[in-house]
Amino acid sequence: MLCAPHPPDSLPRRALGVLAGWWGVLHFGAVALVLALSPSTHRGAQRLAMARLLYQTTWQVLPWFTALCALVSLVLVRIVLVTAQSYGLSQFALEMVVRVLVLELIPLSAALFVLLRSGLATGSEVAQMRRRGELEGWQHGVLAPWRSHLVPRVVASAFSVVTLAAVSCVVALVVAYTVVYGFTPWGFAAYTRMVGRVFEPAVALGFGVKLMLFSLAVAVIPMATALQQAPGHPRPVDFVVVPYGTVRLLVVLVLIEAGSLAVKYI
Repeated sequence: MLCAPHPPDSLPRRALGVLAGWWGVLHFGAVALVLALSPSTHRGAQRLAMARLLYQTTWQVLPWFTALCALVSLVLVRIVLVTAQSYGLSQFALEMVVRVLVLELIPLSAALFVLLRSGLATGSEVAQMRRRGELEGWQHGVLAPWRSHLVPRVVASAFSVVTLAAVSCVVALVVAYTVVYGFTPWGFAAYTRMVGRVFEPAVALGFGVKLMLFSLAVAVIPMATALQQAPGHPRPVDFVVVPYGTVRLLVVLVLIEAGSLAVKYI
């Protein structure tokens, strides 16, 4: 049996729905950013809630995430150095490791880690809170649910991405120095010159902007997707939040990474 063709206006309607969804994400992110920068948001119970979420999303996982990044960095640096030496390119190996590992892989890994560990769970939690009526009035400008439930979760996720990436990048730089020069200070001058050459002002600024965009994307998109689900939606919360939020976020992360590479190397 042949399936009935879609109505001729189904594609435009779908496109408008997609655009409306992305507009909702941008609007949610803008409101959350303004409230996160407002001093009145960081008072009393809101400050305690934010501190608890910061501890849960960052400090609980920072030691073992950093240790895992150090182990992966050790393996990658050793592989690149041995391979470069076999081709007579050892003078370029360390700079390539810093560019690929520190500038590209670690920030993206931190964003994906926070997404898998807490971003999607936070989105599902927010969707359930909306179904239970705990976020009443959030879309009409009522500030109480924003300050009590939404903004602390946004700040915690964004802070987690930035902190995990920054600490892991420093650890990766230390591991790279140790693998190449050992536990001696004699290579410190040459190593710092090479790192300074890699992190020239334009590259350092681009790295900071990319890291901030990663953190905002991970913090905002899963929650905004969860809030776009209708309170009386018949499907389970995770059926809507997890796939839609993940796809949206992965698209944004790929676009940010692609844009960063294009600006630096094209």
